[in-house]
Amino acid sequence: MASKATIEDRDTITPVYKDDDILAAAARLAGEDMCSIADLTSGEVRATLKLGHDVKRNPREYRHALDAKQMVLMFEKASLRTRLAFETGINTMGGNAIFVDQTSSPLGEREAIADIARNVERWVDVIVLRTYAHDTITEMAANSRVPVINALSDFEHPCQALADFMTLEEHFGSAAGLNFTYVGDGNNVCHSLMLTGAQLGANVTVATPRGYSPDIEIVTKAREIGEANGCELRLLQDPQAAVEGADAVYTDVCVSMGFEHESTKRAPIFRPFQVNDALMQKAAQRAVFMHCLPARRNAEVTDAVLDGPQSIVFDQAENRMHAQKALLLLLLGGLANVPSFQ
Repeated sequence: MASKATIEDRDTITPVYKDDDILAAAARLAGEDMCSIADLTSGEVRATLKLGHDVKRNPREYRHALDAKQMVLMFEKASLRTRLAFETGINTMGGNAIFVDQTSSPLGEREAIADIARNVERWVDVIVLRTYAHDTITEMAANSRVPVINALSDFEHPCQALADFMTLEEHFGSAAGLNFTYVGDGNNVCHSLMLTGAQLGANVTVATPRGYSPDIEIVTKAREIGEANGCELRLLQDPQAAVEGADAVYTDVCVSMGFEHESTKRAPIFRPFQVNDALMQKAAQRAVFMHCLPARRNAEVTDAVLDGPQSIVFDQAENRMHAQKALLLLLLGGLANVPSFQ
């Protein structure tokens, strides 16, 4: 836990002052949706992370940035980090969070999604969704006049990826040129990491079992973005080769929410992809270990790695709040209320 002195020290650091990249992103993104990391340009991803770092260093600068703004979170899936990071984030910037539990009644079941959007947009300033179907998020965005944020769908987890690469920037100074390896299921988290890595100039390697590769549409998009930013994306089926020389090794559960019925089938398939001490030894000496959490201890990752000196999983978790605060500031025009941006 950060000491009082550490928190006070953060507040004394000189804030970003009228940063051109952040201002350009704020001008373009105000009122926009964020359903996918691909909704942001490479410059906007960099600006979001730059703003996230400043929000973290200088929280007092932003404490009235979203005064009276109302945010609704409508979640079909359980959540710890995503919910608390959004709620504490907007609360510490003067706004308010309203949570609507949809775990027993998926969006669109009781009422058409378009009708929900046309109601909710009259009461709140931003809609945050955590859903099973990605189409639920895009349909809400298509029918809402207020910004819609993807807080996780079966296809992407963009808020997680923003926090993850913010954490990498803290540890390495920049993501550009880093060798980032993801080992495990080619799932929603993997998709957003591939896109974000490409936008920031990181070389991304993904190792998955046969039949569990990431979606080809995301692969194609990530490669297009990566080519423009001078980095590459590799897809492998050998975790040993994938981790060789990696600066960051990332994994996730092999059974995502909604796929619990496949647990017995997947367990033996993913066993060779477990991140353990032997696998981490193949990475670069300075390598860090990453996981989006919650982790299934001693399944996709051993306790020795998860709790070891290379693990930065709780830094990632902390940065969920700061990255999401930055995103809210950009989508809701909050920088107009921040002294250092006036």
